[in-house]
Amino acid sequence: MNTTAIPWHLLQSFVAISEAGSLSGGAARAGSSQPTLSRHLAQLEELLGARLFSRSSAGLTLTPEGATVQAHVQSMAEAAAQLSFAGAQAQDISGTVRITASQIAASYLLPPLLVGLRTKHPALSVEVVASDQSDNLLRREADLAVRMYRPTQNDLIARKVADLPIGIFAARSYLERCGMPDGPQNLTGHTVIGYDRSTLIIDGMRQMGMTVDRSFFNFRSDDQVVCWQMLRAGMGIGFGQRIMGAADPDLVQLWPDMTIGTIPVWLTAHRELRMSPRVRLTFDHLAEGFAAL
Repeated sequence: MNTTAIPWHLLQSFVAISEAGSLSGGAARAGSSQPTLSRHLAQLEELLGARLFSRSSAGLTLTPEGATVQAHVQSMAEAAAQLSFAGAQAQDISGTVRITASQIAASYLLPPLLVGLRTKHPALSVEVVASDQSDNLLRREADLAVRMYRPTQNDLIARKVADLPIGIFAARSYLERCGMPDGPQNLTGHTVIGYDRSTLIIDGMRQMGMTVDRSFFNFRSDDQVVCWQMLRAGMGIGFGQRIMGAADPDLVQLWPDMTIGTIPVWLTAHRELRMSPRVRLTFDHLAEGFAAL
């Protein structure tokens, strides 16, 4: 299917509709009106001689023809983005990229990735903001974000780059002092580290068949870095990302064959800033780095 002769604004409207799943949502994403997007879609379907969406009470779903068009448009968008910074890649990319990430990601996951980025591009300056607030991208307070959930704001683009498995860990000093528990179902007499107000660990344990409340945790904090440092100090048994535990020789993973769950990692950027050479470069570098994890 040849989409190169199609006016680009029609394809942009098509992408907005396909991402949102509705004309109203597409209009919000595109900063346009619903009648305009409806007109663009009708023109595009007429030019291509194919229906691109199936309409139902649940919204709009791509037809096989629509999926083919979407694949072509994505390729075109990627090619356009590559052209926007191809010249810059031939020289040192300079300037500042401001990254926001959760405290745990900023403290334990980003450092080796950013060292690699700076080694390759020494003229690039990097700023890191440890924050879980997703609206700072919309206010242009950061160029891109590393999130453990998918942001839903219309003006942002997001790519899932990894699923990080979770493990149960204890410090060697704790096990020497308190012994190894028989199993996760038998933690009586052991100190367990958990969150205070957050129910994330409680929900995960419920999926494992263990029903507990916050009183089950002898040490509680909603700051994940604090919980991890208490775990490393030998306070008790806790939960964390396996890649972090494996990198710490003072920690032991308990019951490594047990499947607990994963934490998704999403890279997010504002649509306009995504076209900046230094933001695009950093985005792709982090995507490759997290995928390798």
